Amino acid sequence: MIDFEHVSKEYKKGGRLALEDINLHVDDGEFVFLLGHSGAGKSTLLKLILREVTPSEGKVTVLGKDVARLRRHKVPYLRRQMGIIFQDFRLIPSMTVYENVAFSMYVTNVKRKEIRQRVEYILQLVHLEDKAKAYPDTLSGGEQQRVAVARALVHSPKLVIADEPTGNIDPELSLEMMELLEKVSQTGITVLVVTHEHELVHQFHQRVVTLKNGRIISDTPADPEAVAARTAARERAEAEAKAIAERMEQEVATV
Repeated sequence: MIDFEHVSKEYKKGGRLALEDINLHVDDGEFVFLLGHSGAGKSTLLKLILREVTPSEGKVTVLGKDVARLRRHKVPYLRRQMGIIFQDFRLIPSMTVYENVAFSMYVTNVKRKEIRQRVEYILQLVHLEDKAKAYPDTLSGGEQQRVAVARALVHSPKLVIADEPTGNIDPELSLEMMELLEKVSQTGITVLVVTHEHELVHQFHQRVVTLKNGRIISDTPADPEAVAARTAARERAEAEAKAIAERMEQEVATV
């Protein structure tokens, strides 16, 4: 999925290295946190994955493609296999939820019937099927967050990249966002979350790659047992909440 082999990057000849001798492998379907403070090299690493820049030394392979050898006109095809979730969500205010999610499919000439089926499925997945006709400014922060996730997933990407996705939301919504991305990874999609939030990261027991001053200083593997226990607890809580909601609806209906 993603391979960095002895990768270094300098933006100015003879200047400070933004990344230095990075070796990183991410498997298909893996969930990885990329952790580091501002200036650690996270943004440069993302730019290399997205082929916004090329390495000064070493080799970067993404989805089977050597990004340095990829011709410019082929770059959009590489990026179409990725879903990007931005810190500020970047929803289009003049479009409904449905239109925001469908937009990337419209511009790639997908048939309308296929778009409708896919968008409806994805909105159900993120529990926004009742908000399809709503506009972004009428949504809560958590709902806008889920629209951003739906938009990233709608074209069936192989890789989802979340760039500081919790930077503009409160702790409760941050937790919800991470749980949603964890569900995404359980469908077989590779998920890379770029963040500086140490405390949030360590709640999830997933793999954590830590950058500092352009170098990887630690690469902590996931704890599968802890991940499974957390997933089971979340599913029990969701089932209980659904059961309570259904009982309340029944009670209201009988009044």
